[in-house]
Amino acid sequence: MSRPLIRAQFKVERSGFTMQADLDLPGRGVTALFGHSGSGKTTILRAIAGLERHAGGYLEVNGEIWQDDARKLFVPVHRRALGYVFQEASLFPHLSVQGNLDFGRTRARAADSDKTMAQALSLLGIEHLLARRSTELSGGERQRVAIARALLTRPRLLLLDEPLASLDAKRKEEVLPYLERIHEELDIPMLYVSHSTEEVARLADHVVLLDAGQVRASGPAAETLARLDLSMALADDAGVAVDGVVEDVDTHYGLLQLRAAGGTMHIAHKALAPGARLRMRILARDVSLALAPQTGSSILNQLRATVVAEWPAVDAAHVIIKLDAGGTQLLARITRRSRDQLEIAIGKTVWAQVKAAALLSMR
Repeated sequence: MSRPLIRAQFKVERSGFTMQADLDLPGRGVTALFGHSGSGKTTILRAIAGLERHAGGYLEVNGEIWQDDARKLFVPVHRRALGYVFQEASLFPHLSVQGNLDFGRTRARAADSDKTMAQALSLLGIEHLLARRSTELSGGERQRVAIARALLTRPRLLLLDEPLASLDAKRKEEVLPYLERIHEELDIPMLYVSHSTEEVARLADHVVLLDAGQVRASGPAAETLARLDLSMALADDAGVAVDGVVEDVDTHYGLLQLRAAGGTMHIAHKALAPGARLRMRILARDVSLALAPQTGSSILNQLRATVVAEWPAVDAAHVIIKLDAGGTQLLARITRRSRDQLEIAIGKTVWAQVKAAALLSMR
């Protein structure tokens, strides 16, 4: 049986802008389309949705061909089994939350729509909002309703076009856990457009980096976030995503002990039991290097690592060091002076140190 796959080929030529994409993407999990404004992220998403048709295009979603211009095949948007969540929630203002959700359910015409509705309400935590009008909701609540409505169409593909961009930091933190739940509990591939490194690190399994209409990189999130030849690895908020499994819970000190590929790590407590999976984000600026394991230090996390690459940082005072800690890739942003004093060089063994307080827990 062939692996799930999304195959997309599009070429777009407009005045002052050319976009060319030739992508083989995983047919499950979250793929993030990442890049600055104007890089072509939304253009790709709209082409996949069928909202735009570009000559010579090809699109296959897990065995279903939605566009093949060589065969004069183009499935219109209303016949594509997809859900689309825009930057703005785009709810019908004259309808209640229940009415907006019923609109999505009507599109699916599924026999088990009541079960799907109950699942969507639970996943997005909106059971208590059904009687309200959309004008009475907060921004985060509106987006949760919009996502639920998209899920009720029974999509084989979920498209999210910067769904958190219009929200403030508090509302983003409100919605992100629900997106994580969808990722964990539903087997629906998602294409997630964003220019936020934090969102990508938190949600994505696969990352496509776009710049000026060109695909600069496409690969697993852990590898792509750590690539030193990409601008996202050199920014001030550069970092990597590391997945771990909870080994122990220290309730006295409020810490979790996690097992990752590079060794054991400690992180501030979340309500998780042993065996649970957790994703951490480790920022390059929070990683320091030593030539030997340190004692008498407040830093709990020390991982033996090998230096595999070096790259100049954006500012002249620093460099970015790429490390391999037992299969876990890390980035460290250190001064050039520290590099020279420690004689950091490719192949050298070092100890990467990260404060437990600096680890950012995600899903």
